[in-house]
Amino acid sequence: MRTVECGTTRVTLQLEREPLAVSANVSDDRISVELDDGRTLSVPLDWYPRLAHATTAERDRWELFGSGYAIEWPDIDEHISVEGLLAGRRSGECEASFKRWLASRTGNQSIPG
Repeated sequence: MRTVECGTTRVTLQLEREPLAVSANVSDDRISVELDDGRTLSVPLDWYPRLAHATTAERDRWELFGSGYAIEWPDIDEHISVEGLLAGRRSGECEASFKRWLASRTGNQSIPG
């Protein structure tokens, strides 16, 4: 259930059901997630720095959590929920954590652009 304010009016929205992910694709600049209701969500890749710095092979290896409430990229320890995508949430990882993760990759793999 969501409450939305429009001026002085408050409206509570309730989804008939939570949409689930059925597939994911990461391009050079976007993450696209196909939902089981036919919609496709697409957000900028730079919202998720780990995916932005992942190799093509790492980006291509994703798994659905549960029945599709979230997508995981296990090679880079990235998890994105469908709810978060719908809400427009970017990665919540702090800069220090991301820098430690990025530093741990140096020398082990080439880091794209």
